[in-house]
Amino acid sequence: MADFLARKNFWEMEYLEGLIHDFSGMAEVKIVDYVSYKERKYPLYCLILGSQQPEDPSIGFFGGVHGLEKIGSEVVMSYLTTVFELLKWDKSFQKRLESSTMVFMPIVNPVGIVMRSRSNGNGVDLMRNSPLNSDSSRIPLVSGHTLSSKLPWYRGNYDAGMEVESKAMLQVVEEYLLKSRISVAIDVHSGFGARDRLWFPYAHSKKPFPYLPEVYALNELLDMTYPNHVYEVEPVSRQYTIEGDLWDHMFLESLAREDHRFFLPFTLEMGSWNWLRKNPFQIFDPLGAFHPMKPHRRSRTLRRHLSLFDFLHRAIVSPAAWFELSDSDREIKRRKALDLWYG
Repeated sequence: MADFLARKNFWEMEYLEGLIHDFSGMAEVKIVDYVSYKERKYPLYCLILGSQQPEDPSIGFFGGVHGLEKIGSEVVMSYLTTVFELLKWDKSFQKRLESSTMVFMPIVNPVGIVMRSRSNGNGVDLMRNSPLNSDSSRIPLVSGHTLSSKLPWYRGNYDAGMEVESKAMLQVVEEYLLKSRISVAIDVHSGFGARDRLWFPYAHSKKPFPYLPEVYALNELLDMTYPNHVYEVEPVSRQYTIEGDLWDHMFLESLAREDHRFFLPFTLEMGSWNWLRKNPFQIFDPLGAFHPMKPHRRSRTLRRHLSLFDFLHRAIVSPAAWFELSDSDREIKRRKALDLWYG
């Protein structure tokens, strides 16, 4: 541990390890694997809180898949700090965690964060690293390619298998989410557009997502509970399609399981163009297109999404309003979803 804390220019890992130390005993802490880079080893931490019953509803929070979008790691750790504090005194929150599981993997791509790089140490874009190919129109290079690790959006070398970080994410999802009767994941990114978007699959296809009725009902519940929320809820394919999307891969893997349960992965894509518009000079910083550079904007970002995370946790614990739908209601919501998101 001391070796990890001694690393320079990696305060994000120091902060996470500080949380683990300060709140010792409040969460199960696992090192899923290590990533080696230039004679150093970086741990891939996973923290598990709440119920130990695999069938109970579960929710996973992931960040830092792209190193340049490290604000995602900071947002996940900000919420983790809040969760730890709530566990000290909030009886209702303690009760909620008796029947649900929360999983945190705040730093998926430690080398990318250290190097201030989108990719990992092997030059691989982890979000394009699965073997799943797109069946829809693609943007050259941007949608993912296998040409060279010297170019951005490189998918990786499939002869060598998926990257360590990708396999670690998949392991966490399989172990703590896919066994639950209902589970949700949220992966925090930044860098697209001027509005915060809550994306659901598919990213590899323009085909309608199988769980459209539930997503539509959850979106309705979000609108009613927080009528002034800032999120545009939509399928990723409404904006673009990519090769090798990790969450599409995990979702399809979940459907293929004999004991498959309901698994709904979201990507929170924070609209970083607003930060750039308000502070154009930050474009000259390597992080400028993906990170709120001004301290007050960073603070606002770290607190902006706490209500969404709490809402999603409440939703899996109390699924009657959006998940337990009648056949007729499911069909109505499916048609509305098709009209809203697929034209």
